[in-house]
Amino acid sequence: MTIEQAQKAVDDWIKENGVRYFNELTNMAMLTEEVGEVARIIARRYGEQSEKESDKKKDLGEEMADVLFVLICLANQTGVDLTDALQKSLEKKTKRDKDRHHNNPKLK
Repeated sequence: MTIEQAQKAVDDWIKENGVRYFNELTNMAMLTEEVGEVARIIARRYGEQSEKESDKKKDLGEEMADVLFVLICLANQTGVDLTDALQKSLEKKTKRDKDRHHNNPKLK
């Protein structure tokens, strides 16, 4: 699925199942909540915190997809073309960082 197709699929889902988009502030709060769930899994599974039994069953991919879903909702309702935005971001990062990471002794 392309990013464009994902934006359309989310929009179609909202229209068919979600009645309407939540407002932007609600979606921003939901995005923060979903990112927190990803952070919790990462901190416990890959970080130094111990993982609770209830957290061991959580699917990291599913939680990441929840983040993506809400991010796409925000993009759709604010008129952001994520394909274009991501391409511009990659170009900016390439121009800014093309030598920086190669010259970073911490990454060698």
